[in-house]
Amino acid sequence: MDTPLARELADLSSRRKALRDVSVSFSGDTRIFTVSNQKGGVGKTTTAVNLASALADLGAQVLVIDLDPQGNASTALNVTHTADTPSIYEVLIDDLPFADIVQGSPESPNLFCAPSTIHLAGAEIELVSQVAREFRLRRALSTYLEEHPKDIVIIDCPPSLGLLTINAFTAATEVLIPIQCEYYALEGLSQLLGSIQMIQKHLNPELDLTTILLTMFDARTRLAQQVADEVRTHFPEQVLDAVIPRSVRVSEAPSFGQTVIAYDGSSAGAVAYREAAVEIARRDPHAAQKKEK
Repeated sequence: MDTPLARELADLSSRRKALRDVSVSFSGDTRIFTVSNQKGGVGKTTTAVNLASALADLGAQVLVIDLDPQGNASTALNVTHTADTPSIYEVLIDDLPFADIVQGSPESPNLFCAPSTIHLAGAEIELVSQVAREFRLRRALSTYLEEHPKDIVIIDCPPSLGLLTINAFTAATEVLIPIQCEYYALEGLSQLLGSIQMIQKHLNPELDLTTILLTMFDARTRLAQQVADEVRTHFPEQVLDAVIPRSVRVSEAPSFGQTVIAYDGSSAGAVAYREAAVEIARRDPHAAQKKEK
């Protein structure tokens, strides 16, 4: 029957089939993403863990660094992050080697996580007195990657611009911004872009805004389409074609200690994240910068 639901199901079935035939390769150079947005509730952690899982399914060796004191990424990847677990806190404050905290996720042999614990909540204050406080994560990660190479590193940031987020920006080469397809989506974005430019100028000239992902898209509303169009107008090279819809399955998955890729890989949300992962894997990370020049 030619109904909206029938067309939607046919489209989803076609997209699933296309993903089965996808083949991507990874160059061996490590791409380090920081997933950031100062606005809360836009899907940062959800995006970080689901893209990581989808990229691992494509064959990439992926490390997720949970830099948010809430530890939600650690929960979604089903790794231990109790108070006595060696975590990213000990790496930043006590110079514990990265290799001593990285855990494999049971979801995939290609997926690893550097967990967060509640101790990270005090790290913002403790970092103030540390030597080279903005570069603590970068130096520890660089040492780790020399001996344990990865294709992709994804850093999940807290929703603020403190020393933890600055450490993430300084360690990364690419910024990925999830933008919610709702009215307040663009509020604060100019401030975030200003922060990125400040980091580029003073701390990390290699940092580029390469990827914007539209999340929580509700095709039933005109507002969602208007927001998506506006973002694409302002950032035509950075916005992915894939759009993440509002999805019950995406919301349910963390309660089972899973990403939506493992929880229900055929759902609309999982298909969208897998499409986004393919786009990221195939993109030249510096293409946007080259075109701007």
